[in-house]
Amino acid sequence: MSGAGISNLLMVLFSTVVKCFRENPGWIIFSGNKRCKGTRVPNLIGGSFVDSQSSESIDVLNPATQQVVSQVPLTSNGEFKAAVSAAKQAFPAWRNTPVTTRQRIMFKLQELIRRDMDKLAMNITTEQGKTLKDAHGDVFRGLEVVEHACGMATLQMGEFVPNVSSGIDTFSIREPLGVCAGICPFNFPAMIPLWMFPVAVTCGNTFVLKPSEKDPGASIMLAELAMEAGLPDGVLNIVHGTQNIVNAICDDEDIRAVSFVGSNTAGMHIYSRASAKGKRVQSNMGAKNHAIVLPDASIDATLNALVAAGFGAAGQRCMALSTVVFVGDSKSWEDKLLERAKGLKVTSGTEPDADLGPVISKQAKERICKLIQSGVEGGARLVLDGRNIVVPGYEHGNFIGPTIVSGVTADMECYKEEIFGPVLLCMQADSLDEAMKIVNRNKYGNGASLFTSSGVAARKFQTEIEAGQVGINVPIPVPLPFFSFTGSKASFAGDLNFYGKAGVQFYTQIKTVTQQWKGLASGSGVSMAMPTSQKS
Repeated sequence: MSGAGISNLLMVLFSTVVKCFRENPGWIIFSGNKRCKGTRVPNLIGGSFVDSQSSESIDVLNPATQQVVSQVPLTSNGEFKAAVSAAKQAFPAWRNTPVTTRQRIMFKLQELIRRDMDKLAMNITTEQGKTLKDAHGDVFRGLEVVEHACGMATLQMGEFVPNVSSGIDTFSIREPLGVCAGICPFNFPAMIPLWMFPVAVTCGNTFVLKPSEKDPGASIMLAELAMEAGLPDGVLNIVHGTQNIVNAICDDEDIRAVSFVGSNTAGMHIYSRASAKGKRVQSNMGAKNHAIVLPDASIDATLNALVAAGFGAAGQRCMALSTVVFVGDSKSWEDKLLERAKGLKVTSGTEPDADLGPVISKQAKERICKLIQSGVEGGARLVLDGRNIVVPGYEHGNFIGPTIVSGVTADMECYKEEIFGPVLLCMQADSLDEAMKIVNRNKYGNGASLFTSSGVAARKFQTEIEAGQVGINVPIPVPLPFFSFTGSKASFAGDLNFYGKAGVQFYTQIKTVTQQWKGLASGSGVSMAMPTSQKS
């Protein structure tokens, strides 16, 4: 078959799959080709996918159509306890499994994720709404963490110092904690679970995962792939629910560490409650990411970056670039932004020409519209209003078009709150120093970017800006997994960040061993003095 013929065949297959999902929104395709139509999403307990005995459930809705995709059970307390018990029982054998064996499972897992990339992406688009291209990126950024975990033998190495005193050696080793848990948000159904359990289990821990109740399908698919890769029963468990399950995770005495990504309200509740119970907690929370644009910035590259980072994924990224501060005149920049934003295609994420899809829920849409209106009432100017957009064929979807708000000031509610929608706020400053003061006064500290052609300005910015992740002509400066995701200020609670070296440190504890192998002279007597490295 010719290259053109193959291309046409692929397009037909793609169109068929998209049509299937539109007409049958209740289908969830799992990696093992097990299909459940009109059924509830199962729990995973001790290696078995089991339906919850709870009579309560939540509908998972396709945000582009409002059609029910599946139902998520509100897992009972007994089922939650069973999941934790399964993880606890699996821990002794798993921690003693050679690290090379654990790494090989991760090697196999990354191979299987690549194999099922399209299925995962389609599920994400169906449940979460983002475009298929963006959903592929969601999976791939998580896959990179799995690849990083494949090197755990090196990452988990301890330290050794021989002869710290006469005949005495000291070494440290990193050991797993035990049962760990993860609580996931809706905006990255694959990436965030993959931030958590691959690092945790490759360190030798066992894990209880709670996906978002809004889009749990990807977590189930990833768990199925992990089991296919050889992960033993009980090492990874999945439960579903809302606040009750979250509180149970925080309170359970057998859970040693909790990872969370989500809102500030939930994040601070989890951090406070779980840490009060003696658990380690890492909590990635809200953000208000700024870009500062200097007059010498490359016009085309900067505009493309602002549009992509501000409106991509319908603004539902914790690293979305939601605020831009123009140094000097902003009118010409705003005019060009308007032109490019108006050219974006808003439609269902399954459409091949979609630039941005819907937001996750009607409640989210109402909140975003309310924050936009608060800015207008506070004196800001709507350069582009996407609130009343109608998408043909998807009239019931939770769509908001790209929205640009100019003349925003720091006292406005739309500036103080994380909008989490396709809304770009425009501010103005007379100098780089003034612009940085605006950024540094904001309570959040996930990320900040500078667009400039000046190395002097860039160095000043990277030194003086108060944000955990800094971009120079990079709009979304999320580091690859051999570094760590380093949000700061009100965007993070805890001491050790996600993935990278910090992630390995979070999921392990240090044990230091001091040993002496030497002949002791008989009759030397008992010394009651404090031992030191100094010879007497």
